[in-house]
Amino acid sequence: MDKQNVRLPSLMQVVLALGIFLALAFSFTAKLDLPIQLALYIGWFVIMALGIKLGHDYKSLEKAATKGIANGLGAVLILLAVGALVGTWIAGGIVPTIIYYGLKAIHPSIFLLATMIICSLTALATGTSWGAAGTAGIAMMGIGQGLGIPAPMTAGAVLSGCYFGDKLSPLSDSVILASSMSNVEVMEHIKGMLPIALISYIITGILFTGAGLHYAGNVDMAQVDSVILAMEQQFVITPMSFIPVIIVLGLLAMRMPSFPVISLGSLLGIVWAVMIQDMDPLVAFNTAWAPFSISSGVDFIDAILNRGGMSSMLGSVAVIVFGLGFGGLLDKVGVLQTIAKLFEKRVNSAGSLSVSTIATAFLGNVFGSAMYVSLILTPKICAKNYDRLGYKRKNLSRNAEFGGTLTSGMVPWSDNGIYMASILGVATFSYAPFMWLSFVCIIVTIVTSYMGWFVDRCPPTSQAEIDAKAEEAELKAQTA
Repeated sequence: MDKQNVRLPSLMQVVLALGIFLALAFSFTAKLDLPIQLALYIGWFVIMALGIKLGHDYKSLEKAATKGIANGLGAVLILLAVGALVGTWIAGGIVPTIIYYGLKAIHPSIFLLATMIICSLTALATGTSWGAAGTAGIAMMGIGQGLGIPAPMTAGAVLSGCYFGDKLSPLSDSVILASSMSNVEVMEHIKGMLPIALISYIITGILFTGAGLHYAGNVDMAQVDSVILAMEQQFVITPMSFIPVIIVLGLLAMRMPSFPVISLGSLLGIVWAVMIQDMDPLVAFNTAWAPFSISSGVDFIDAILNRGGMSSMLGSVAVIVFGLGFGGLLDKVGVLQTIAKLFEKRVNSAGSLSVSTIATAFLGNVFGSAMYVSLILTPKICAKNYDRLGYKRKNLSRNAEFGGTLTSGMVPWSDNGIYMASILGVATFSYAPFMWLSFVCIIVTIVTSYMGWFVDRCPPTSQAEIDAKAEEAELKAQTA
């Protein structure tokens, strides 16, 4: 291939290619009831056709797709482990026990605030929003439905907490990825996010407190009592069921690797299912793969607890694989670079930098269908603007994180959107309006950036220095 004959796509070509993908994504999910995986699969060939027209050869495009997939395979392992954990923790009575005691202890007026706090602490300790949603999140969904709180609002509180804790945890893979791609130390990255994250957390807490007070007067305590009774009839409820939770959270807090720790947690769930719930060992072991099945006579309990297992995650795995490959193709062909150049003409301040970075990260989720695509591509595309204007890279990593991670659960065909919808049992478009922390955090970031608050300056760098930093970030990404 003659590199001199390779060119970037025009804005018209980008609009046409991405328009075709969006049309496929919306029609498949909203109109035709077809899986988004097929839209992503077809999307590969749309971008490949554009790449060939621009002078790329097929082999280089295929290599770019497989390289993109390789960058995020760690997420696939964790996703499968979380699926096993959810299934075995339900079978072992661990999740039902949390729901049982939660219904007894949490007053309806503070439930939404408590949900956000509990999920944020779980994600902060474990470093994974997926793990927090699959454990504490499922439990809080059950408690919320028992209290008569609308499921989409409870899901919004769950996700607000999960993403807040995940963003401030040095154990989080997205934190490590965003910082490394921006050439920023992890703790510097977290310190850069902390002021805006805390302000947004307080504002969101006030909003959920107000919403909780609104629903507190409508709680039917008879329904709560019926749920508690159903839990007692279906499971052996004992404080011993908190032991696996303490072990898993403790190991993750000690910075042990997520995949083996979560896998250990699923093994403990099997042990609890056999020893405490008196389940047949083979049936208990199978819940690590197949969804747990229960018929309690209470519809929403069945809806909350009939889930889990690795097999339930295979659809999300396919989305991640196709999404990462699609993102690799977008990067190779230069689609997002063309969009970034459109933003670049209007970037001349800290405020416009924040807007352009957050917008680029969001588009990475929309068109790359995976948070990892957004966090890999956004710093690569936007870094030179920060260097050119004299703003420290930790501003870049913060804005990429807020724009990429906090919006990933809002895109129905993204890895986070599909995972959160399936694990919480609420459609993405239903819970997205209640992801208040995400909206507040982005608004606060943009406003404070235009005001010049929480913005760190540095001397502007030359083009040669910009290119050197880009090469260093690329090397870090390959070894991250």
